Amino acid sequence: MKQNDGKRVAIIGGGVIGCLTALSLHRLGAAPVILEKGSAGREASWAGAGILCPIHPWLYPDSFTRLIEDSLALYPELSAMLLEMTGISVQWRTTGLLIPFFEDDRIHHHDDALAWSARFGWRVEELDAAQTCAHEPTISAQVSGSLLWPDVGQVRNPRLLAAARQALKICRVPVREQSEVIGLDAHNNAYTVRLADGGSIEADDVLLAAGSWSGELSRLMGLQLPVEPVKGQIVLLKDEPGRVNHIIKHDDAYMVPRVDGHILVGASMERVGFQTGTTDAVVDQLLAATYRITPGLKRAQIVQQWMGFRPGSPDGMPYLGPVDGRPGLWVASGHYRNGVALAPGTADLMSRWIMGETPPSDLSDFRVNRPVVEKDKVGFPAV
Repeated sequence: MKQNDGKRVAIIGGGVIGCLTALSLHRLGAAPVILEKGSAGREASWAGAGILCPIHPWLYPDSFTRLIEDSLALYPELSAMLLEMTGISVQWRTTGLLIPFFEDDRIHHHDDALAWSARFGWRVEELDAAQTCAHEPTISAQVSGSLLWPDVGQVRNPRLLAAARQALKICRVPVREQSEVIGLDAHNNAYTVRLADGGSIEADDVLLAAGSWSGELSRLMGLQLPVEPVKGQIVLLKDEPGRVNHIIKHDDAYMVPRVDGHILVGASMERVGFQTGTTDAVVDQLLAATYRITPGLKRAQIVQQWMGFRPGSPDGMPYLGPVDGRPGLWVASGHYRNGVALAPGTADLMSRWIMGETPPSDLSDFRVNRPVVEKDKVGFPAV
């Protein structure tokens, strides 16, 4: 660990990206503090499914795949480090990801997915209907075939958050919960972060990593960051362990099997602002899609439902880096559907950048002031 150089970094947002960035900054010798308006890690970071691969990466520029690949490469070291520090296993494991195809699919990913896999060297197997059913016995007999990426992994993000929080506690990195930020004042190459309770924090650098709330907070800072909440609802099923062998990803629903027999079914895409709570209509829609794709799960127990707000962006990609004309002000937000996959890489990149290192690759596609270009296939869903 480097000698602490006294650089004070206020991180606004206590999700997985904020927590891992704070941990990385501490290891680099900085003095970070996390400011979280509610309870740390209880929003999208907790609610998501923990799929460790880019979601439909062939719909994005190649720079997006490279960013995620760099991040995924850090998971073995991160999970081992957290286990050694805290004794908490994040259950990072390889289960593979299977995309089944049906004749009535609205979108056909087959050719683009194969081309992307060949271009980036992702190992993929093309399965016919019989092979698909052999790999996943619960799947519908109407399946026409599938693509299987056997090396795709997953993590249980609540355990990842618990381990990160415990590591921060061990390292004595302050995590100030119930600390809502209401303003930011610049002075003498530093910042004063004003809090709703009347208090304030002095910092040399400020990182905005507040997930879906980053858009609102940016306006308090005189910025226009087009990050909005995109609600996602998830249903948790329980079946015998091993009933589902791989992550099954279809446009209408995905299923993520856990080691204990739980299966996460998700997730809706709703542009409804910060409207909380699950709805019967959406839950029923997710279950109907699940039973259509994997009718073998009809007898699985429905355990619970929950929801979260993804930090959406118009083009589906995150905003990463410094704010032009505002030295010491940084953004790491808008990770949308890929937050957990991008978390280790974002933390490593942003912490090193804040500490003065030059990024190893061109990040202009993710710059904070890039033009707003809405892409209906990967950006905000229709209202």
